[in-house]
Amino acid sequence: MTFPSDLEIAQAARLAPLADIAGQLGLEERHLEYHGRHVAKIDLDAVGDLSSRPIGRYVLVTAVTPTPLGEGKTTTSVGLAQAMAVIGKRSLLALRQPSMGPTFGIKGGAAGGGYSQIVPMETLNLHLTGDFHAVTAAHNLLAAMVDNHLHQGNALGLDPKRVTWRRVLDVNDRSLRSIVVGLGGPEDGTTRATGFDITAASEVMAILALCTSLPDLRARLGRIVVGWTADERPVTAEDIGAAGAMAAIMRDTVKPNLMQTLEATPALIHAGPFGNIATGNSSVIADRVGIRLADYLITEAGFGADMGAERFFNIKCRVSGMAPDAAVLVATVRALKAHSGRHRIVAGRPLPPALLEENPDDVRAGAANLVKQIENVRIHGVSPVVAVNAFPGDHASEHAVIAEVAREAGATTAVCTHFADGGRGATDLARAVVEACEEPTEFTPLYADTDTLVDKIVTIATRIYGAATVDFSAEASRQLALYERHGFGTLPVCVAKTHLSISGDPSLRGAPTGHVLTVREVRLSAGAGFIYPVCGEMRTMPGLGANPAAASVDIDADGRITGLF
Repeated sequence: MTFPSDLEIAQAARLAPLADIAGQLGLEERHLEYHGRHVAKIDLDAVGDLSSRPIGRYVLVTAVTPTPLGEGKTTTSVGLAQAMAVIGKRSLLALRQPSMGPTFGIKGGAAGGGYSQIVPMETLNLHLTGDFHAVTAAHNLLAAMVDNHLHQGNALGLDPKRVTWRRVLDVNDRSLRSIVVGLGGPEDGTTRATGFDITAASEVMAILALCTSLPDLRARLGRIVVGWTADERPVTAEDIGAAGAMAAIMRDTVKPNLMQTLEATPALIHAGPFGNIATGNSSVIADRVGIRLADYLITEAGFGADMGAERFFNIKCRVSGMAPDAAVLVATVRALKAHSGRHRIVAGRPLPPALLEENPDDVRAGAANLVKQIENVRIHGVSPVVAVNAFPGDHASEHAVIAEVAREAGATTAVCTHFADGGRGATDLARAVVEACEEPTEFTPLYADTDTLVDKIVTIATRIYGAATVDFSAEASRQLALYERHGFGTLPVCVAKTHLSISGDPSLRGAPTGHVLTVREVRLSAGAGFIYPVCGEMRTMPGLGANPAAASVDIDADGRITGLF
């Protein structure tokens, strides 16, 4: 029997009325703004109505370092939320909104998988309530006003060669990475080099994820630095006069989107910041609302624990004031075998046959990555639980190795089959998480606000990445000094590096130590409230592959989406 596709499972589901989903959370009709039958925005007036409710447990889902195979982090998050309901706990899921770039690229959608999905999955993956489009419009309005300011006399003295604000689009399009604008006659604007990023990489998206209210969103938009004058003074969106209109475009985006899983577990879908150069976490607003709506709020961070979880702990939790009670670390047998360095895996190509053979030694050889990521969670004073996302080709001996390694590193383990079995397949994980949440925690950020930017970067590199030292280019050192001089030294740090290794070198597998992290430049996200050192080559506008997912997506005569995965 062939296992049905994710889309077939999703389209065959009978969804509960959204009013019933809201009712599970104690939300009333007046708190909801419907977008069709199965999605609603939550009016932020609900926040005040919830202030007297008790605070639930806060659980982060993270993972080992990603491989091209995919570890099923979102699927595990959904499965865990569903499993909590199975064991009698009231749970709520908080996830990022998928970008349509990856949805139509090589990755596909991000609704989860199998019988642990957010539904309707087509709605989730295809622009939902339009938040991404609002971010795109607000971002590009600022870009247009920057270029108009240059054209209309440049009263602020903005150096055209030092404009840092590019344009964005929620489509993978490598041809737009580097462009020249203002070509043509005198009335066609100032000629200068610029480019496009994907919408998820926009600082406006990071601001949406980190703001705490509509007034906070407005203030953060005003603080965006769009470029510098010749004498190194920052020019902001407020200076340009664009921040108010941007906030008007973004007014409704601050409201989280309510959806459900296949088993009618409530889910808040809100914001979608890039995982490489931004926080890679869903919104602070959704978490601050959600923590009073359920016994357990489960949220997910992008990529491995060295990236998304580190940013969750040191950036998101700083803003929200919330402290996690436990963290789930997703691992697979295949991923740990990949981290052994003994198998060559290429995205989109068949798996090496040897990868599927029973081989506990390969699992043990790659388990150093798991051990380090457990350590990265524990460094912050949070109790980790390892979720083994089981595949049909796994062997009990391989699961046993993971459990042994995790136990020695100070983590409990649960084997899960939620992809095939839904919530019933993750009840052991749910019970382990409940137990972990009862353990005393001493959540501690990795560094203090008052540490210098250089010290913050070195701390992350040495304690989280296992680096021996950090090599700052001359340009990076100059930029750090500039930011410190203008009062940005208290901001947290979001290191932009490869997601394929704990180090800054994508070729280094497992848990490398003694390496050098090279910082070639440092960029400022003053509105979002962090600086990001760039280590290696970061693509902020992905390209399409030879066989993009978009080529398979269509619509039938009845209006049903086909080919989405």
